[in-house]
Amino acid sequence: MAAAAAANGTAVDLKAAFREVYLQLKSELLEDPAFDFTEDSRLWIEQMLDYNVPGGKLNRGISVIDSYKSLKEVNELSNDDIFLASALGWCIEWLQAYFLVLDDIMDNSHTRRGQPCWFRQPKVGLIAANDGILLRNHIPRILKRHFREKSYYVDLLDLFNEVEFQTASGQMLDLITTHEGEKDLSKYKMPVYRRIVQYKTAYYSFYLPVACALLMSGENLANFVAVKEILIEMGTYFQVQDDYLDCFGDPEVIGKIGTDIEDFKCSWLIVQALERANEGQMKVLYESYGKSDPTSVAKVKAVYGDLKLQAVFAEYEGASYVQLISSIEAQPSKAVQEVLKSFLHKIYKRQK
Repeated sequence: MAAAAAANGTAVDLKAAFREVYLQLKSELLEDPAFDFTEDSRLWIEQMLDYNVPGGKLNRGISVIDSYKSLKEVNELSNDDIFLASALGWCIEWLQAYFLVLDDIMDNSHTRRGQPCWFRQPKVGLIAANDGILLRNHIPRILKRHFREKSYYVDLLDLFNEVEFQTASGQMLDLITTHEGEKDLSKYKMPVYRRIVQYKTAYYSFYLPVACALLMSGENLANFVAVKEILIEMGTYFQVQDDYLDCFGDPEVIGKIGTDIEDFKCSWLIVQALERANEGQMKVLYESYGKSDPTSVAKVKAVYGDLKLQAVFAEYEGASYVQLISSIEAQPSKAVQEVLKSFLHKIYKRQK
């Protein structure tokens, strides 16, 4: 349990300790008695997990540990607490991997986290769809093994099921809004955008880690509706940043090549552009948005530049920060305030 002890130290120690818990969980899944593994199947699962689960920034997972520590209002946690919080954090990372593997197939993406998408790996292809299902099914295996005796076990299962449903529903909204053959920019309004973002991103990326920590702390989630609303708003801000970086970010820094314009995505930038465009600019957007040739993409980006959307984003970012801080400081619990501010400071003015 040296790793767990180290988790009470520096951020580097915490990430290293967190990764050690991944190795334990992976080992348990590779010996799961519910399936008679062959050497080939065990090797496939191990390679698939290593490629898709631990490669991101791990912010969602580690946030469970940070949030739990703040809610308990202690400087150090027991080894058992660190392990359980880490296991819940990894369940979120597993959920993230499941979403991304399938999302990349649906979007026909090329890169993820600076490397080819899993389904583009030799010998993988659409086997990745089944790998996504396996990733999702690993989550209840982990929860059952480590949380079955906990009083909040059923609440955890309900939470993960609810958030998965919300996220899949958000993905559905996103996909049908951008349905091939039915491209219609007139549908791209801010209420539509916010609804997609709220369900597709905010619940699992922002609310879920804090909700896990609250359940571990013995809290009833029904008492934290205002906290959920703040986290959902924070998740919306995060996705706006993501949309901005997809267009204006450095692919070497963000780890992927942005394709929102080519994919006809209902992104924050196109919604803002449609609200501001004159007749000529509107014509360019309608003719060029959603086309994959570099000339069309350049025309859309030129309209974004003419409309000064980088300045519009900077103004939005500043105003969002002020509003979020105000809402956070209105919360009665100082521990909850600390958790929420920690989340906000991790993402404010991020570059990737």
